Amino acid sequence: MSHKPNTPITLTLIGILTITSCTAPPKVQSSPDNITVTVSILPEKYFVERIGGGLVDVNVMVGPGESPHSYEPKASQMTALARSSAYFAIGVEFEDAWMDRIASANPDMPIIDLTGGIEFIEGAGDHDHDEDNFDESSNEEHGDEHEEEEHLDEPGHQEMDPHIWTSPANAVIISEKIYETLANLDPENADQFEINLKQLLADIAALQADINEALAARSSDQFMVFHPAWGYFAEEFGLVQIPIEAGGSEPSAGELAEIITEAKETNISVIFAQPEFSTRSADFIAEEIGGSVILVSPLAEDWLDNMRLVAQAFAEAL
Repeated sequence: MSHKPNTPITLTLIGILTITSCTAPPKVQSSPDNITVTVSILPEKYFVERIGGGLVDVNVMVGPGESPHSYEPKASQMTALARSSAYFAIGVEFEDAWMDRIASANPDMPIIDLTGGIEFIEGAGDHDHDEDNFDESSNEEHGDEHEEEEHLDEPGHQEMDPHIWTSPANAVIISEKIYETLANLDPENADQFEINLKQLLADIAALQADINEALAARSSDQFMVFHPAWGYFAEEFGLVQIPIEAGGSEPSAGELAEIITEAKETNISVIFAQPEFSTRSADFIAEEIGGSVILVSPLAEDWLDNMRLVAQAFAEAL
């Protein structure tokens, strides 16, 4: 059956690439007095710029269209680290392999772990699509709070879901830590950073209210994604993420058949995929169930508007 690229959800998500936040502080031209920090991914840049308010310059390691799961920093980026007053780490996979070299590029640069204080959830393991996977208990938090060394320094550590920023509640924790760091680095502007932080937190609170309202009329809690990037979002808002990819690899033919059966049994008609990954499996499943594929990215730079639009897409699909 042919895809339906012009569904209302598709048209809604086109705005992700064009809408900018109307609540963000106005951009100020970079000054020689600005402090410079480096972040791993674009959503971190959003938080830093909202709080920094034009007083902070931000280098980003993983650019648009690139994946933090397999990214390798360029030589020019490693050189640019020498100008950074801090590095904000968020626990994405490339940091496991590169953090020692990032630190050695600027030994005086503090590395701030933005995952501190956040309860991790388990990432998708091997494919096991049975009814137990659809219980809300499958998204329960596991274990005590993880120490920085455990999360950042274990090569190949993939058991815990790294996509912490897809939860607005986690974004509050991330933002507060960024504020504390910027205030310490530039105490003369700490009051302005605090004003900007309060506005950002107000926007996040409004976002949470909007998402809860949008999801209130849903008839199902389950949504299917190719790459399991929305586990924290699902946990915060009482949803269940059903992943196609597991363990970092595409499903086998047998696993695809199981997923297709589950999609039909649970009346799923939309498969969410990321523009950073191949959509081959998602396209195949959508064709088999007579559904459509919608591209959503957890890595969009305008975090606030992206979260609102993605939440609306989930709400319409559910």
